[in-house]
Amino acid sequence: MNEINYTEIIKDQTKRALWSVDNVMNCVPDEYLNKNYCKMPLWKHIYHTLHSLDMWYINPRKYSEPPFHIKDLNNLDVHTNKALSRNELKHYYQSIEKKINQYLNNLTDDILLTKPENCEWTRFTLILAQHRHLHSHMGILMGFIIAETGLWPRVIGLEDDIPTGDYNLYF
Repeated sequence: MNEINYTEIIKDQTKRALWSVDNVMNCVPDEYLNKNYCKMPLWKHIYHTLHSLDMWYINPRKYSEPPFHIKDLNNLDVHTNKALSRNELKHYYQSIEKKINQYLNNLTDDILLTKPENCEWTRFTLILAQHRHLHSHMGILMGFIIAETGLWPRVIGLEDDIPTGDYNLYF
């Protein structure tokens, strides 16, 4: 990582976090995607995590729901009749990754401590809060996977290279 400025660090850490999200999603066996954990299906835990990342990383006050979203689909306290497939979750993740990468390409240190349009928090606060929220839910998802499979999904640390090509999903 090139630690020349704050935004370069944020870009690197976000890239690592997004890689880990994708890997953890890939580690969920099909037979558990619709199984309830804490009274909600696993796919909904994944969607809640992705939806929060999508809504809060850039500007929650200037946000448009994804086209497939219905009221409370992201709410872990409310049951909905609609379910999302692995494919829908994967496509949603990819759209979020693209959106965040485009945002980061235009982010500079001099605007990091400024507030986005109509938002009460700075860009830095939003990003840091989403890293916190993301990793709380990533831990929950990993716990479900570990409890069911006995396998520990691979995540990457500060010193690790981001895997490319074929790699083992688990440690």
